Amino acid sequence: MQEQSTSTPILGGHDNVSGPGPEIMASDTLEGDTVVNLTGETLGKIRDIMIDVPSGRVAYAVMSVGGVMGIGDKLFAVPWNALVLDADNHCFVLDVSKERLKDAPGFDKEHWPELADARFAASVYEYYGTPPYWH
Repeated sequence: MQEQSTSTPILGGHDNVSGPGPEIMASDTLEGDTVVNLTGETLGKIRDIMIDVPSGRVAYAVMSVGGVMGIGDKLFAVPWNALVLDADNHCFVLDVSKERLKDAPGFDKEHWPELADARFAASVYEYYGTPPYWH
C-alpha cells in the first residue's frame, strides 16, 4: 500500500510570477473558494482554515454546504490533505461524491466540534481516508 501524504497537492498555478503562491498563500485568499468533486459537481465553499497553533500546521478546512448567505448551511471539517488546490481554477477538489458527503461528520455554526478531542479528529480523517496531520 502506498503511503498517503499529509500535505495538500497543488494543480497548476506554477506560471504565476506576480506574487506569492501557489505554494505559500494567505489563508484569506483561499477562504470562499469553491470545493468540487472529481466529476466537477460543486460540494460547497471553504469557510475557514483552522490552524493547530502549537504545531503551526493546518488542522482542517471548514467547508460550508447549502444555506443562503450563511443561514441554514451545514459545516464540515475536511482534512487539509484530503483537498487538492486547483490554482488555475481557484477551487479545491475533494474526492467525495455528494451522496457520501451527506454522511460525513458535520456540524452547524452554533455547535462546533472539539477537534482537540483526538477521537473526533481521528474519525474525521478516517472518514476521508487520509492520515492525520499530527502523525
